[in-house]
Amino acid sequence: MAKGILGTKIGMTQVFSEDGKLVPVTIVSCEPNVVLQKKTIENDGYEAIQLGFKDKRQNLANKPQLGHFAKSNSNPKRYIKEIAGKEMSNFEVGQEVRVNIFEEGEIIDVTGTSKGKGFQGSIKRHNQSRGPMSHGSRYHRRPGSMGSIDPNHVRPGKKLPGHMGAETVTIQNLEVVKIDLERNLLLIKGNVPGPKRGLVMVRRAVKSEVIQPLDPAEYVEKNNSSEESVE
Repeated sequence: MAKGILGTKIGMTQVFSEDGKLVPVTIVSCEPNVVLQKKTIENDGYEAIQLGFKDKRQNLANKPQLGHFAKSNSNPKRYIKEIAGKEMSNFEVGQEVRVNIFEEGEIIDVTGTSKGKGFQGSIKRHNQSRGPMSHGSRYHRRPGSMGSIDPNHVRPGKKLPGHMGAETVTIQNLEVVKIDLERNLLLIKGNVPGPKRGLVMVRRAVKSEVIQPLDPAEYVEKNNSSEESVE
């Protein structure tokens, strides 16, 4: 079970805590996500909600997609992800999910796509050691032995040069340092995977305590109270 939201990584900065400690944080911009669909056990065999994030032009969506977005009275979305579990089952199609589903100090997991580094050798890709650089060793940055001669082929799983990065990475047990509801920002302690402007998914940590299903009315009240205070 999890609650979560989609956002884009803006970059890193640092803030001071109440006790004067310097805390490095990553800023994640989370524009209001729209609930596009609810998955139920009766219809789909599992419980989940489908979130849409970041508007895109109408001409970039085909007719089936436009019909799907019309059910939630929302504009076409660039990113669509599912978050499984009962925790967000109280949200209905068309409702917005904002950053205040989290609280300051809450422990979260962040999933993103790591930076692509292209084709790399075994030393950089797998942190292997190089050979001697002098005395005519003639072995410097090679991948090493291919293994036993018995199978007559390279065994599966052998660490060799190849494509590095551009993988789905999840960093667990990060902390929400600050929430800026007015600008839809999350300040997360430490670093998160991916480049700037990369898509990330922020979810409640799977290793934290189980929380009861969310009540969207609470967050509507929070939004209204924050808007009144801004005025």
